Amino acid sequence: MTITQLEYVVAVATYKSFVAAAEKCFVTQPTLSMQIQKLEDELGVKFFDRNKHPIAITAMGEAIVDQARIILAECEKINELIQSQQTTISGTFKLAVIPTIAPYLLPGLLETYNKAYPDVKLLVREMETGQILSALRNNEIDAGLLSTPLNESGIKEYPLFSEPLVAYFAEGEKALKKRTVTPEDIALDRIWLLNEGHCLRNQVLDLCSDHVEKLQAEKPYRYESSNVETLRKMVDTNKGMTVLPEFATFEFSEDRMERVRYFEDPEPVREISLVTSGHFVKLTLLQTIMDSILKLVPEKMRVQKSNRKVLRIQSAKL
Repeated sequence: MTITQLEYVVAVATYKSFVAAAEKCFVTQPTLSMQIQKLEDELGVKFFDRNKHPIAITAMGEAIVDQARIILAECEKINELIQSQQTTISGTFKLAVIPTIAPYLLPGLLETYNKAYPDVKLLVREMETGQILSALRNNEIDAGLLSTPLNESGIKEYPLFSEPLVAYFAEGEKALKKRTVTPEDIALDRIWLLNEGHCLRNQVLDLCSDHVEKLQAEKPYRYESSNVETLRKMVDTNKGMTVLPEFATFEFSEDRMERVRYFEDPEPVREISLVTSGHFVKLTLLQTIMDSILKLVPEKMRVQKSNRKVLRIQSAKL
């Protein structure tokens, strides 16, 4: 049994395809298949049902893959031990970021991180929360930057900061007469929301949980976006209102800022964290990512305050 054979087995279990697994492992498909077959013969068990499409994993294969992931993670600790003793930080770090954070932090992060750690190859992808959790469990990425708490088993959360949510209104909305607003000022019959799959949508519905049955009720159509900037444009053009993360307002014109309202205490916020799998070991690299992100975040978001309400991720689907 070799580490390489275990890597091949895990890859096939992850991608449900010998061809795709071979591509990810940078070997030919016959080489990968031969090594897995050799390991199956050595152990006297079958990991996969090759007659099914996509390839199905056997019950014994499931147990072996789970253990293989642990073994591979433990092997990674050797590299982490070496890294911790070196003065130069190097390696590869695969980071996924949810779309409602990416536009506001990634440009600055990529620029500053490359300058501070030129020997680290930082690979970044935009993914929704569910995709990030799946990728973490399949060891496809090292960490995800997203909204928490998730309360997911086998997932570690490293909270970084709390970002306020703000209301953004079209001209003429009654709520603009107030300096601050409450959830009761959020007109769900005229709100523009992100579509399902985005945690920010669920957090807005959590904020307005007492009257979600009114969601876009009076509109002759129902539109949901996958982009925060589109929500802002829909308000500007089609009236109504939306709820935005505060980062989305940092480049607003004075005219648009006049239509932004903060909420009364307890201020609704979304907790932003780096999350990893329970077996993650690249702690030195993780710390460099955390430090770099925090340098881009306003101090008021990094300070813990008692007059805040951290909104939930999960909410009933509508």
